[in-house]
Amino acid sequence: MSFWPNQRVVVTGGTGFLGSRVVARLRSLGCAAVTGIGRSDYDLRRVDDVARLYRDTSPTIVMHLAAVVGGIGANQERPAEFFLDNLLMGVHVVDQAWRAHVDKAVIVGTVCAYPKFAPVPFREDDIWNGYPEETNAPYGLAKKALLVQSQAYRQQYGFNSIFLLPTNLYGPGDNFDPRTSHVIPALIRKCVEAADAGRDSIEIWGDGSATRDFLYVDDAVDGILLAAERFNGSEPINIGSGQELSIAEIAARIAKAVGFEGRLVWDPSKPNGQPRRRLDTTRARTQLGFEARTPFDEGLRRTVDWYRASRTGPVTHSTVLR
Repeated sequence: MSFWPNQRVVVTGGTGFLGSRVVARLRSLGCAAVTGIGRSDYDLRRVDDVARLYRDTSPTIVMHLAAVVGGIGANQERPAEFFLDNLLMGVHVVDQAWRAHVDKAVIVGTVCAYPKFAPVPFREDDIWNGYPEETNAPYGLAKKALLVQSQAYRQQYGFNSIFLLPTNLYGPGDNFDPRTSHVIPALIRKCVEAADAGRDSIEIWGDGSATRDFLYVDDAVDGILLAAERFNGSEPINIGSGQELSIAEIAARIAKAVGFEGRLVWDPSKPNGQPRRRLDTTRARTQLGFEARTPFDEGLRRTVDWYRASRTGPVTHSTVLR
């Protein structure tokens, strides 16, 4: 607790799904100053805007969570944007942090940086042993380039920059736009709308065999803040649940949670994405003292409840910058 009151923290993507929770937690910890920014505040793709951000806020820590994100469909439609925007934002945030003498940069990467056929569970030492899954490779490679930058700036300049690899996140406040959402919010919306309309089936991309390691958003906040406080090394750290669930099992649990009793119709002509994902969380446990606390079904219930309540008004978080 004595660490945070001395810190002035900037959170990029601080108005989005994950970032807004990080900002709220930091404020509850009594930080000297917390600034959560979105695209309307500063365009992080522009170096002048990033330099102005640091002049305006004089942070001791920057947490880089901003990202252009989306599901498989969005990644396939906009691969150039997903690559260039994510690369530019990260490069400028880290470089200008060093130039502004920020004490520490916490860079939040992505599980999509791992090779398509990495041994399961994914260990941090395997991150360079192959090319990422093709449908989200531009996004994953842009984020992985920031690991190289983080390590290079530490080696040459002694800049304290750390790199985290969170798995797939879910929870209240997620993006439920069917054009851009990830699998859990997309399936929740489909099942709720089908149940409400009395439909007898929904269609789901892929064949259901792919697996994922899902982490509740508040647990991800725990991991990020523990890393910011306790870790000052160059090696990347996985932040995940360590639990592997198939998309078919997840879809069945979602249907049950929302009360949809119809058929789940799979479309194997559509891509599955990466065949398997589960993170080895040993390094997070030993270096940070981090372990996920929220059981999947409990996190899913909270997410479904939030979505049902949100349907009476606008869903508040977009997928553009999270």
